[in-house]
Amino acid sequence: MEKKHWYDYLWIFSLVYLTLGFFNIIFAWLGMLCMVIPIIIAVFGGGKAYCHRYCGRGQLFNLIGNKIGFSFKHKTPAFFKSKWFRYGFLVFFMTMFGVMLWNTYLVFAGAESLKQVVTLLWTIKLPWNWAYTVTVSPWAAQFAFGFYSIILTSTLIGLLMMLLFKPRSWCVYCPMGTMTQLITQCKSKNSACVTCSQKGI
Repeated sequence: MEKKHWYDYLWIFSLVYLTLGFFNIIFAWLGMLCMVIPIIIAVFGGGKAYCHRYCGRGQLFNLIGNKIGFSFKHKTPAFFKSKWFRYGFLVFFMTMFGVMLWNTYLVFAGAESLKQVVTLLWTIKLPWNWAYTVTVSPWAAQFAFGFYSIILTSTLIGLLMMLLFKPRSWCVYCPMGTMTQLITQCKSKNSACVTCSQKGI
């Protein structure tokens, strides 16, 4: 039997994160770890180690889809694996993240008031008043509502992909996976250029 490591249980973090955000939206800030850590690992030469080893959400999809069996396990369509779709989804994701940051800035600047709402699939507004139970700066709460919306939406998409196709089909075009892959490729090219320069090629 394969030995279990501490990082094999990071799916618990994902589950707890979604639960805490449901009751107190400020916990949504913890999700930034899942954006910052993969980039740091990739920048410092770890490649896509986060995706393969430390991604709690990927583990959660694998647990529900493979071990519990809530997946039809059909082959992931090549459409989702294509470069144009993965890069296009990354651009779309970053655009939505940028809009979220802009809304946060507007609240910070006093141009708009706090919207206590979580947006599902970027269109469906769900009232989330009960989750705002602490007193923090309105801009901090606005960021939390926006970021939790992104995490909840991407998790829902991932669960749908898990159900219809292989459990970790979401990972094929996950924005963070695409981003870390780009960083790794850039580092490899730069390393090759330095090597060629040293050899006088």
